[in-house]
Amino acid sequence: MKKNEDRVVYQVDEIRDFRELINRTVEKYPEQVAYKYKVKNGDKVEYVSKTYSEFKNDVKALSTKLLEMGLKGKKIAVIGNNRYEWCTTYLAVTTGGMIIVPLDKALPENELQSLILRSGAEAIICEPKYIESVSKLQNSNLKHIISMENIEKDNILLYNSLLQEGNELIKKGDKTYDEIKIDSEAVSILLFTSGTTNMAKGVLLSQHNICSNITAISSYVKMYPTDTLLSFLPIHHTFECTITFLFGIYHGVTVAFCDGLKYIQKNMNEYKVSVFVAVPLVLENIHKKVWKGIEEQGKKGLMKAMIIITKALCKIKIDLRKKVFKPIIDNFGGRLRVVFVGSAPLDKKIIKGFNDFGVDLIQGYGLTETSPVVSAETDKEKRPGSIGLPLCNVEVKIENSDEDGVGEITVKGPSVMLGYYENEEATKKCMRDGWFYTGDYGYLDKDGFLYISGRKSDVIVLKNGKNVYPQELEFLLNQMPAVVESMVFARNKDSMDTTLCAKIVYDKDKIKDTYGEKTEEELKEIFWQNVKEVNKNLPDVKHIKEIIITDEPLSKTTTQKVKRYEEIKKSN
Repeated sequence: MKKNEDRVVYQVDEIRDFRELINRTVEKYPEQVAYKYKVKNGDKVEYVSKTYSEFKNDVKALSTKLLEMGLKGKKIAVIGNNRYEWCTTYLAVTTGGMIIVPLDKALPENELQSLILRSGAEAIICEPKYIESVSKLQNSNLKHIISMENIEKDNILLYNSLLQEGNELIKKGDKTYDEIKIDSEAVSILLFTSGTTNMAKGVLLSQHNICSNITAISSYVKMYPTDTLLSFLPIHHTFECTITFLFGIYHGVTVAFCDGLKYIQKNMNEYKVSVFVAVPLVLENIHKKVWKGIEEQGKKGLMKAMIIITKALCKIKIDLRKKVFKPIIDNFGGRLRVVFVGSAPLDKKIIKGFNDFGVDLIQGYGLTETSPVVSAETDKEKRPGSIGLPLCNVEVKIENSDEDGVGEITVKGPSVMLGYYENEEATKKCMRDGWFYTGDYGYLDKDGFLYISGRKSDVIVLKNGKNVYPQELEFLLNQMPAVVESMVFARNKDSMDTTLCAKIVYDKDKIKDTYGEKTEEELKEIFWQNVKEVNKNLPDVKHIKEIIITDEPLSKTTTQKVKRYEEIKKSN
C-alpha cells in the first residue's frame, strides 16, 4: 500500500530530536503556560504554572547536573505519577545524551526491581514511595536514587537540590549540556511492554522514531496553544507520553495533571480542559454518566429531539451543537472540543454520542513498537468503527489475508522501533524485510481506512480452520442490557470440539433497575436467553455455547487492557 501523503490536512515543521522539539516551542511560545499542577503544603493547596521558557530552563539545569555526576550515555529510570518532575526528567535525560527508562508506577516490588536490574539503569528518579523497594536492590548498576520530593533519608539525592546545583553550574559557565550532540537515530528510550517480568519485552526507540510520529500525527490533527490537555493515563506508556506530553509540547498547549481517574470531571472543570487522551473504558463511563444525569432530570425525550434537530442543521452547514448542548459541555469545564482515543476499538454508539454534543473523537491505533501511532482519523476524514487512516509517513500491509481480507497488520516507516533490548530472537520474529509484524489482525477497506479484528494471540482457530475473533463477539455481547464488559475464549471439551465460552460482567444497579431482584440462577438464565438472541445473527461456528456471569471487573493492565491469560486461567 502506498503512503497516505495525499491525505495530509496540515503542513508541519519536521523535527528529528527532542532538542529541536523543545527549542522550536520555546521560540514560538516562550511565555505560554506549559504545565499547571497542584502542590500540597499541609492543608493548603497551591496551583503552580510553568511557562515553556521555565520548563526548558529546568530541563537544562537537571540535565547539566546529571551529566556532571558522570551519567552521560547511561540509562536513567523514572517512575511516578503524571507530574511535572516526571516530564522534566524525561527530557533532561534524553536531551542530555542519556537513555530514559520509564517504568510502570503500578508494578509490584519484585517486578520493579527485576526491570531495574534488567535495564542496567545507573540512576532512578522516583517518588518517595518507591525508595524502599529500590534501596533493597543488590548487585545492580544502580548508583543514585533521586527523590522527586524533599525527604530526609540517608544516601537519597533530591530532585530540587540537583535542579539548584545544575543552575549554579550553568551560572559558572558549564557548557556541557550545550555541547552534547544528539544522535537522533540512536537508542534514547528503553520502554518495557506490559506483562510479567519474564514476558515484558524492552522496546528500543530513538528520538527520530518518536519525532517522526509527532509530525505525522500533526499533519492529520490540529491542536492549538489555546488548548489545555488533561493528563491522566499512565505517562510511562507510549500512548500518553507521545500524544499528551510530547505532541502537546510540539503544539505549545498547556498540560494539566489529573488527581486520579475518579477526579477526571472535577479536574476538567478546574482547568477548563479542551482536549484529552483516553481509552474506551473512560469514555464509556463518561457517556453513561451524562445520560444518567439526563434521565434523572426527565429530559431524555427532549434531548433526543434536540439531537435530531441539530444533526439536520449540521447537514446544511449550521452547527448549533455547542450552544444547544452547552449545559452538558459545561459539566466538563465548558471547553471540551476533542478527545483522542486508542488502546482498543470504541463502540460506534459512544463515538456518535460525543459527536452529537459537538465533541470530536479521533480514533487511532498503535503499539509501543511503533512510537506508538500507526493510524488515526484526521480532522477531515473520519469513519466510526475504523481505527483511521495509516499515517502519511508509514506503509501498512495486510499479510496472509483470508477470504474476507483479514490478515496480520504489518507496518513499515520511520516510527518503527530499533528492536527489542537484549532479545535478538524476538526482534527477528517480528521484523522482516523492514516490516514490523504487529501481531494484530485487521483489514483495509476500499478507501484505505484500517479496521482491527483482534490480537493474533487471541484468535480462536476452530477445527475446520476458521478463525474466530473474540473482540467481534465481545462487541455484540456488550450491547446486551446491564452488561459492563465481556470476554470470549475457547474451551476444548475434547479433541474433536472447541467450545466458545463467554465471561460476562454485569452492572448490579442496572440489573436491579432492568430485571428487579433476581437469584444468580435466574440472572444466568436471563443472560443465556440474551446470548441465544446474539447467536441467531451469527454463523453456527461462532455460537457461544457456555457463559459465566459475574459482577467482578475483569483483570486489566494499567492501560486498561484485559489480562486474557489470567482470566482464562481463573475460568477453567
